[in-house]
Amino acid sequence: MGPTAQSDTIHLAIPKGRMQAGVVKLLEDAGIEVRGISSRGYRPSISLPGFSVKLLKPQNIVEMLHMGTRDVGFAAADWVAELEADVVELLDTGLDPVRIVAAAPPDLVNQGVEKGIRVIASEYEQLTRTWMAGRGLSATLVRSYGATEVFPPEDADAIVDNTASGDTLRANNLVIFDELMKSSTRLYASRKATLNPTKKEALDRLVLLLRSVLEARRRVMVEVNVSEECLEAVIAVLPCMREPTISTLRGEGGYAVKAAVPRELLATVIPEIRARGGTDIVVSTLAQLVA
Repeated sequence: MGPTAQSDTIHLAIPKGRMQAGVVKLLEDAGIEVRGISSRGYRPSISLPGFSVKLLKPQNIVEMLHMGTRDVGFAAADWVAELEADVVELLDTGLDPVRIVAAAPPDLVNQGVEKGIRVIASEYEQLTRTWMAGRGLSATLVRSYGATEVFPPEDADAIVDNTASGDTLRANNLVIFDELMKSSTRLYASRKATLNPTKKEALDRLVLLLRSVLEARRRVMVEVNVSEECLEAVIAVLPCMREPTISTLRGEGGYAVKAAVPRELLATVIPEIRARGGTDIVVSTLAQLVA
């Protein structure tokens, strides 16, 4: 067991590197300012009372949460699985989505990977060994330290790696033939912190703030004016979280209807509202949305 966190201060870990910008933007959109971040600094300050911050490599965040020296932190789900960490997932931010996949040159995939794979390269040793056992592969595993896609065909027959778009794999003449898991940036807590009532309450408040931003990013506010005759027809095609907000227009000239609508449905919802008698349609972005 490592050093113990002192008092009821919540020790937050933010990933340093590729994931950092998205996490900091999420916190700032939730009204939580992170100050003093620099290329050489590792201990910024945060405007959230009762919290302290430290920047760590993503894999180290997982290890520190597992040990209990950090109370809460943002980390990738693939590294939590790889390190078999005993942590508690609080929130999936959906940031930095990737898939952990197995890939090989097309010729090998076409002839059957079980017959042709003798060497596999990967940064994910534990995930790869578990996957190999599941497929009955007895290949040699070579531990890579980045740029795994360059190993085939000379130094490995196949690889297990993360990919967002698949472009890097295709550029190196590799074809995905299996998927091990999906991953994203998530908020995790140490199990010890969740058992401390004071810290658990603070963590719940943090999750509430972050979730409100994530929900707001998925939705927009749609406002529309509608006559009494058309009201029910418009409401019928207006997706919302529970029920739309309805208020009477001045002079009893109809109603103003307002609802938080999933962003991806706008292209079908707006024309349908208009066709059913809705007028003066306004669409606006949301900053935070608490259900």
